[in-house]
Amino acid sequence: MIVSFLCGLMMMAGLFLMLLSGVGFIQDIKFFGSAPKEVRDVVPVNKPERFRGQHTVGWVMAVISILMLIAAPVIGAADGIKNGLGFWQLFIRFNVMWLMMKAFDIVFFDWVLLCNAGFDFFPRFYPETKPVLGHYLFGYNYKTHLAHIIGGAVVSAVLAWICTLI
Repeated sequence: MIVSFLCGLMMMAGLFLMLLSGVGFIQDIKFFGSAPKEVRDVVPVNKPERFRGQHTVGWVMAVISILMLIAAPVIGAADGIKNGLGFWQLFIRFNVMWLMMKAFDIVFFDWVLLCNAGFDFFPRFYPETKPVLGHYLFGYNYKTHLAHIIGGAVVSAVLAWICTLI
């Protein structure tokens, strides 16, 4: 179970690195696709670099975050196969990893950073977002989160099944 939590933490770190790279360094409106409409309306299409190579740093961070998000389930699967875990054990492992990441997304990204303007994260990079951030935004994407949770369970089952075949 420790491996499951460590891989879940790795996925959470990868997700945060993805947010930081997109919002803080790449700074392109394409990274705000899942943001509330109120936020998307005030964010400029793109912003000039604050320092030379800023966008490059952001893209490197984005690639590292994607690798972290891929590596975590691979590590979890390899460990599960090595230790002879069965379907249900692997399913629980992958589901725990996914649900940890989704809980982090909902609680930290949506509630702390978006709805409470925690740490002034978004306004630090996009000052124009400060007036539109607030508690009323929480739950704006609940249907997407529910779909992700259900889809994550299906993907967890498929990954567990594949691992049992190996």
